[in-house]
Amino acid sequence: MRILKTALAVTTALSFTTLANATDLEVTHWWTSGGEAAAVAEFAKAFDATGNKWVDGAIAGSGGTARPIIISRILGGDPMHATQLNHGRQAEELVEAGLMLDLTDVAEAGGWRDVVNPVRLLDGCTSDGKVYCVPVNIHSPQWLWLSHEAYKTAGIDVPSDWFQFVESAPKLTEAGIVPLAMGQQSWQTNLAFGAIMVAVGGTDLYLDVLTNKNAEAAASAEMTKVFEAYAAARLLSEGSNVQDWNQATNLVITGKAGGQIHGDWAQGEFQVANQVAGTDYTCLPGLGVNEIIATGGDAFYFPKQDDPEIEKAQKELAALMISKEVQVAFNLKKGSLPIRGDVDLSAANDCMKKGLAILAAGNVLPDGVNAFTADTQGQLDDLMVEFWNDTSITVEDAQSRYVGIIKDAD
Repeated sequence: MRILKTALAVTTALSFTTLANATDLEVTHWWTSGGEAAAVAEFAKAFDATGNKWVDGAIAGSGGTARPIIISRILGGDPMHATQLNHGRQAEELVEAGLMLDLTDVAEAGGWRDVVNPVRLLDGCTSDGKVYCVPVNIHSPQWLWLSHEAYKTAGIDVPSDWFQFVESAPKLTEAGIVPLAMGQQSWQTNLAFGAIMVAVGGTDLYLDVLTNKNAEAAASAEMTKVFEAYAAARLLSEGSNVQDWNQATNLVITGKAGGQIHGDWAQGEFQVANQVAGTDYTCLPGLGVNEIIATGGDAFYFPKQDDPEIEKAQKELAALMISKEVQVAFNLKKGSLPIRGDVDLSAANDCMKKGLAILAAGNVLPDGVNAFTADTQGQLDDLMVEFWNDTSITVEDAQSRYVGIIKDAD
């Protein structure tokens, strides 16, 4: 009896200690689709296992909807404890204002600079030699997703590149299938423009315009071909009357659309629908023309708090997010590539393996979003959605406006 009482006392004391040291962290993000929710649950599960508590602060809509809310809360003195943003320049002013937690000690203890691949994504989290965010994945936007069911219905072979896809469009239309699914949010149409730029214009043009901000390259004849291809693509999406990207992906999953230009995060939706890469759908990096990917992605920042226990939990979460086990569990669900180059992804599907092979070969580009301020990026998004939806806008007019934005880009 005495042994039992002692054991109970110890258990009670340990439980009390765990509860006393447990810290709730509110984490904001915009991952609300089926595949995204399954992925973010892996972060929450891992953090809760430490005895702390992930308080989910999902914001419905896209990053364009969520980011202003996130930034407004931080500037307004009501910061969350951790928040998703894209590594690059989105948090630049918040870091400069001293509102973000310095994670340099966590990064050095974890050897982040030795394991993050490509290391430029860690550079996107770094300001004046200090690390302010933890990169959690590599996302590439230049993918074409194709429905096997749609092509079976149309009685034609699944295309192997963008040009074959365009040629297949009339047969899809005859079969009552929308050739190209496209959501109506501006970032989606700008994403498609960037993907077409890589396929039609090539990587040198992409780098010259989106990294070097070369207005002369933006005005070139090669760039005119990109605008012409984009103008032709917009006609293929007639009848694709959806708003969100995952709704467009669902049109491909259900065979109502032939394809979608979208990022690798679309994989999460196919997985939730129990579809198998290579059997139910085909994925073509670089639209099947230039097998190359631009490496962007997501990162988590930790707004400063005046509480040492919260800061301790913030740093624990940051280290956890980039740990080997969590990187594998999260990215397998998300459809993105892991930020670490030293993890086992033998369970990856065929599409993820394509991305991993491209990454291993070094056939990568910087994501265009990393080069621009939020204002410049917003101007590009607005132009592309307007051009996509208004066929009265000519290639010449759109390219001229584009050149002006690149010329004044900051």
